[in-house]
Amino acid sequence: MNMPLPKEEYFTFADYQKWEDGVRYELIDGVPYMMSPAPSWKHQSISSEFHRQFANFLKGKPCKVLTAPFDVRLNGAGDNDDTVVQPDLLVVCDRSKLDEAGCNGAPDMVIEILSPSTARHDRLIKFQQYRQAGVREYWIVDPDTKSVQACLLENGKYTVTAYGDTDTAPVNVLDGCMINFKDVFAE
Repeated sequence: MNMPLPKEEYFTFADYQKWEDGVRYELIDGVPYMMSPAPSWKHQSISSEFHRQFANFLKGKPCKVLTAPFDVRLNGAGDNDDTVVQPDLLVVCDRSKLDEAGCNGAPDMVIEILSPSTARHDRLIKFQQYRQAGVREYWIVDPDTKSVQACLLENGKYTVTAYGDTDTAPVNVLDGCMINFKDVFAE
């Protein structure tokens, strides 16, 4: 006699919004992933400097830079979206994607700052999710090696350019924006 397989639970953003257990989650294809505890001071310092440089460049411009925790319903399906992420930083130029619940749809750019507990998830799972959702530019920042992998979406695939802590890099989705990594990685 065949036994039915145990039913795997599938969640959407509507379910996610009801969780009140004090734990931060991301939702990938309907599966919840518990997020790490608060980031290190080094992580926060890097994030703050990225935010400063982006905010200075974007002052008076239509695009907006936002920081975690901030919900991104990556596929733009509103309450029915089964993928909700909280990137360290994101840039959104289409303000109609921003609502009271966060961002509904793929941001123009995402930055993830690696930590030992998130590195694999950010490099593999989120890499694929961001590519599939159409995030035009994805930067993976490694505080330990003081390096950045800038992934630019071209014809449905990411092309990757590597930068070090003394480089200055263009932000391809923001014409004229240059980020100075010497300041980003300064301690």
